Amino acid sequence: MTTALTAPVSAPFVSVPLSVQANDFRAALAAGAVAVDLRDAAQHRAHGALLGAVAVASDQALDLLGPDSPVALRAATVDAEWILVSEDGYDAEWLAWHLQARGVRGARFVVGGHRALRSRGVTGSIGSDALGLYDPR
Repeated sequence: MTTALTAPVSAPFVSVPLSVQANDFRAALAAGAVAVDLRDAAQHRAHGALLGAVAVASDQALDLLGPDSPVALRAATVDAEWILVSEDGYDAEWLAWHLQARGVRGARFVVGGHRALRSRGVTGSIGSDALGLYDPR
Protein backbone atom coordinates (compact mmCIF):
# COMPACT_ATOMS: atom_id res chain seq x y z
CA MET A 1 0.00 0.00 0.00
CA THR A 2 1.35 3.43 -0.92
CA THR A 3 0.49 6.51 1.08
CA ALA A 4 0.49 9.88 -0.63
CA LEU A 5 0.83 13.06 1.37
CA THR A 6 -0.89 16.20 0.16
CA ALA A 7 1.53 18.52 1.96
CA PRO A 8 5.20 18.15 2.85
CA VAL A 9 5.99 16.92 6.34
CA SER A 10 7.89 19.51 8.32
CA ALA A 11 8.93 20.32 11.85
CA PRO A 12 9.63 23.70 13.45
CA PHE A 13 13.19 25.01 13.29
CA VAL A 14 15.12 24.50 16.52
CA SER A 15 17.79 27.13 17.16
CA VAL A 16 19.56 24.99 19.77
CA PRO A 17 22.05 22.48 18.35
CA LEU A 18 21.44 18.81 18.99
CA SER A 19 24.90 18.13 20.40
CA VAL A 20 27.50 19.45 22.83
CA GLN A 21 31.19 18.65 22.47
CA ALA A 22 32.81 17.16 25.57
CA ASN A 23 35.07 20.23 25.95
CA ASP A 24 31.94 22.44 26.15
CA PHE A 25 30.13 20.27 28.72
CA ARG A 26 31.09 22.35 31.79
CA ALA A 27 30.26 25.61 30.01
CA ALA A 28 26.81 24.27 29.08
CA LEU A 29 26.16 23.37 32.72
CA ALA A 30 27.42 26.77 33.89
CA ALA A 31 24.95 28.37 31.46
CA GLY A 32 22.07 26.58 33.20
CA ALA A 33 21.72 23.21 31.49
CA VAL A 34 21.09 20.11 33.61
CA ALA A 35 23.15 16.97 33.01
CA VAL A 36 21.17 13.74 32.70
CA ASP A 37 23.18 10.55 33.22
CA LEU A 38 21.56 7.74 31.22
CA ARG A 39 24.12 5.06 32.11
CA ASP A 40 23.13 2.01 34.13
CA ALA A 41 24.38 1.01 37.59
CA ALA A 42 27.12 -1.26 36.21
CA GLN A 43 28.53 1.63 34.18
CA HIS A 44 28.37 3.89 37.25
CA ARG A 45 30.34 1.31 39.27
CA ALA A 46 32.90 0.83 36.51
CA HIS A 47 33.47 4.47 35.59
CA GLY A 48 32.07 6.58 38.42
CA ALA A 49 29.05 8.75 38.85
CA LEU A 50 28.59 11.99 37.00
CA LEU A 51 28.22 14.20 40.05
CA GLY A 52 25.47 16.78 39.84
CA ALA A 53 23.64 14.90 37.10
CA VAL A 54 20.11 13.57 37.31
CA ALA A 55 20.32 9.78 36.94
CA VAL A 56 17.58 8.47 34.66
CA ALA A 57 17.27 5.03 33.10
CA SER A 58 17.46 5.44 29.33
CA ASP A 59 14.28 3.43 28.81
CA GLN A 60 12.36 5.91 31.02
CA ALA A 61 13.99 9.12 29.76
CA LEU A 62 11.31 10.11 27.23
CA ASP A 63 8.58 9.77 29.83
CA LEU A 64 10.48 11.51 32.62
CA LEU A 65 11.99 14.35 30.56
CA GLY A 66 9.15 14.99 28.11
CA PRO A 67 6.63 17.59 29.28
CA ASP A 68 3.68 15.81 27.64
CA SER A 69 4.04 12.72 29.85
CA PRO A 70 1.84 12.18 32.92
CA VAL A 71 4.90 10.92 34.85
CA ALA A 72 7.25 13.73 33.79
CA LEU A 73 9.63 15.31 36.27
CA ARG A 74 8.53 18.70 37.56
CA ALA A 75 11.45 20.33 35.69
CA ALA A 76 10.42 18.72 32.39
CA THR A 77 9.13 21.64 30.37
CA VAL A 78 9.53 22.71 26.76
CA ASP A 79 12.10 25.23 28.02
CA ALA A 80 14.19 22.63 29.90
CA GLU A 81 17.84 22.40 28.94
CA TRP A 82 18.93 18.78 29.26
CA ILE A 83 22.46 17.60 28.44
CA LEU A 84 22.05 13.85 27.95
CA VAL A 85 25.03 11.60 28.66
CA SER A 86 25.16 7.93 27.72
CA GLU A 87 28.27 5.74 27.71
CA ASP A 88 29.15 6.25 24.04
CA GLY A 89 26.73 9.04 23.10
CA TYR A 90 24.49 7.04 20.78
CA ASP A 91 21.54 6.45 23.12
CA ALA A 92 21.73 10.07 24.25
CA GLU A 93 21.69 11.28 20.64
CA TRP A 94 18.58 9.25 19.86
CA LEU A 95 16.83 10.52 22.99
CA ALA A 96 17.83 14.15 22.41
CA TRP A 97 16.41 13.96 18.89
CA HIS A 98 13.13 12.52 20.16
CA LEU A 99 12.85 15.06 22.98
CA GLN A 100 13.40 17.92 20.53
CA ALA A 101 10.76 16.38 18.26
CA ARG A 102 8.39 16.48 21.27
CA GLY A 103 9.08 20.18 21.72
CA VAL A 104 11.90 20.18 24.27
CA ARG A 105 14.07 22.69 22.42
CA GLY A 106 17.00 22.47 24.85
CA ALA A 107 17.57 18.70 24.72
CA ARG A 108 21.16 17.99 23.64
CA PHE A 109 23.63 15.12 23.95
CA VAL A 110 27.37 14.92 24.58
CA VAL A 111 29.22 13.78 21.46
CA GLY A 112 31.15 10.66 22.44
CA GLY A 113 29.23 10.35 25.70
CA HIS A 114 30.79 9.63 29.05
CA ARG A 115 33.82 8.10 27.32
CA ALA A 116 34.62 11.50 25.80
CA LEU A 117 34.08 13.21 29.15
CA ARG A 118 36.42 10.72 30.86
CA SER A 119 39.11 11.29 28.25
CA ARG A 120 38.96 14.99 29.11
CA GLY A 121 39.02 14.40 32.87
CA VAL A 122 35.33 15.10 33.50
CA THR A 123 34.52 11.87 35.28
CA GLY A 124 32.65 12.93 38.36
CA SER A 125 34.14 9.92 40.13
CA ILE A 126 34.09 9.82 43.90
CA GLY A 127 37.49 9.05 45.38
CA SER A 128 38.00 6.14 47.74
CA ASP A 129 38.54 8.59 50.63
CA ALA A 130 35.01 9.95 50.18
CA LEU A 131 33.38 6.54 49.86
CA GLY A 132 33.87 5.97 53.57
CA LEU A 133 31.30 8.68 54.24
CA TYR A 134 28.62 6.36 52.89
CA ASP A 135 29.55 3.15 54.72
CA PRO A 136 26.63 1.81 56.75
CA ARG A 137 27.44 1.39 60.42
